[in-house]
Amino acid sequence: MILLQTDTPFPPVESADENGMLAIGGQLDMERLLTAYRNGIFPWYNEGEPVVWWSPNPRFVLFPGRLRVTKSMQTVLNNGRFRFTINRAFTQVIQQCKTSPRKHQEGTWISPAIQDAYTQLHQLGYAHSAEAWSNGELVGGLYGIRLGNIFFGESMFSKVSNASKFAFINYVHQLKKEKVALIDCQVYTAHLESLGASMITREKFMAILAENI
Repeated sequence: MILLQTDTPFPPVESADENGMLAIGGQLDMERLLTAYRNGIFPWYNEGEPVVWWSPNPRFVLFPGRLRVTKSMQTVLNNGRFRFTINRAFTQVIQQCKTSPRKHQEGTWISPAIQDAYTQLHQLGYAHSAEAWSNGELVGGLYGIRLGNIFFGESMFSKVSNASKFAFINYVHQLKKEKVALIDCQVYTAHLESLGASMITREKFMAILAENI
């Protein structure tokens, strides 16, 4: 692990420690962030601390063709309870991801700096959101980065049961239509495992990035 200065390049991802921590420091400017994603690296840190950059091994991912939808969830998709949109409410989605309470977590890693940086990426066409609406209210969604045929998921939220799953499943279907090869889920969650996500080696992950970005 190294300390990044303004112009310090990222070290090889293979030099990350056993937890996936690769480097500390640097800025959240657009060039740095896009370089990070292209090289299988993402920022994750607490507000008030230096930026920490990660490249875990193994990597938690979802191949769109392996999406798993239960019968009960298929009913939710078909019953008209929610409405699905893409890029209609990016700023609202990231704000909700920031403020929504989460089990076993205090506070949030989505700092104002993260919020500003990803909003800029959205304005540049790199960051995208998917939304679930009910009776005109935003009740679930997710956001992430799209580079080539890879989507890097960042965070999701749900204000009512199944809303984030509804948005996620619909978005995976859309990404599959657009020939996206891989959805990066970064680190393990039981929620995404239930939808078909699984672990692959960092070596395989990096090879897929090289072929699709």
